[in-house]
Amino acid sequence: MVSSLAPVRTRNWWPDLLAVVAFVALTVALAAGHLLAFDQRVADWAFAHQPAALYWTARVLNYLGQGGQVLTPVALILTGLLVWRTRSVRAVFPFVAAFVLTYLTIGPAKLLFDRAAPAFTGPDKTELFNPAAIGKYGMSYPSGHMGNVLVWYTVMAVLIAALLHRPLTRPEWLALRVAPVVIVFCTTVYLGFHWVTDSVAGVLLGLVLARIIARIPWDAIPLPALRGWERPAGLSPPRR
Repeated sequence: MVSSLAPVRTRNWWPDLLAVVAFVALTVALAAGHLLAFDQRVADWAFAHQPAALYWTARVLNYLGQGGQVLTPVALILTGLLVWRTRSVRAVFPFVAAFVLTYLTIGPAKLLFDRAAPAFTGPDKTELFNPAAIGKYGMSYPSGHMGNVLVWYTVMAVLIAALLHRPLTRPEWLALRVAPVVIVFCTTVYLGFHWVTDSVAGVLLGLVLARIIARIPWDAIPLPALRGWERPAGLSPPRR
């Protein structure tokens, strides 16, 4: 079975290329000292406008972008359901791909750029390559919240479509692929977990990773000729 998952939305590579170029341009601009004052102004406004009701509402909604606490466990449960239904090792491929891609990109990028979060009390907190922010304090750029929300909701969309054995409807697609991105972006910046440019960078990087996952023909990946391994996982919902 050849995967037909989202072939129209991901057939072109130019959005991926533009996202990479934009990520590089944003990083170079920040390293040169541009947009730092803008980030600080937005963070100052956010910290000055956090009544309890809005603050705690944002905290709850921000869990939609928590990778280890929410997204990974939910994706793992969906993966388990699909494995149980299909009895196929292919069902674990999207989960493994997402884990590997985020581990090899978002994590190293955070370590490389050493940017502190808005709540950091040390010097030069808006700057990249900040010696004072090395270690646990310098993990803000790019935003892991935004990378996670783009990658893991794409995985969930793959798994849910396979479990339903049909393509997602437009409302379902918007609910899984768009709404969480908007909500997590706004709440992450509002709560001061990341600078605005951190979140933009996370969106750009996460978009590239999500599109890679969405275009992989999961049902066509060659497997060893072992009994029971070659059964399709049903990751390609029938075309309408």
